[in-house]
Amino acid sequence: MIYKEKDKTIETNRCILRLFTKEDAPEVVKLCNNYNLYKTTLNLPYPYSIEDAISWMEHHLDHFDNNKSFEFAITDKTTGKLYGAIALSNHQTFNNGEIAYWIGEEFWGNGYATEAAKAILEFAFIEKDYNKVFARCFHSNPASSRVIEKLGMKKEGILREQVKKCEEYLDLVYYGILKTEVIS
Repeated sequence: MIYKEKDKTIETNRCILRLFTKEDAPEVVKLCNNYNLYKTTLNLPYPYSIEDAISWMEHHLDHFDNNKSFEFAITDKTTGKLYGAIALSNHQTFNNGEIAYWIGEEFWGNGYATEAAKAILEFAFIEKDYNKVFARCFHSNPASSRVIEKLGMKKEGILREQVKKCEEYLDLVYYGILKTEVIS
């Protein structure tokens, strides 16, 4: 992982994680206006409109500059193609953060979420000096659980029927990792 503070970018083997721009909005809509993606995410609206994309991106730079959250577009290092998004929220009171991500369905299974999440974990512990990072996903989303487990996160608990989505109550699985478990 190479973090370029001036550019607010993170470079991985295959990807560049960068801030979203308004020009990304149509592609974000194309990727997010997908019922299969909606079913796997906690807060993504469906149907997903251009207004949703613009309002979501509107405060990214302010939040980044104010150390509140860090929202990155996951893009191809060579072509710039947008694959999805990854965020690190700053829970300042407790010196920890939460990783959340989504990948467009056409790019599922290619390891982009894992690659981006590993870089964000390093960013959290090295650049932001967090003590802990956590993530959560639906129990019904084993692909997301696998991504989280590949980061070395440990399952910390299940909140039973925590979320109502698609007229069904879903369990929410919490995972976490401490800085001392990654960096000695």
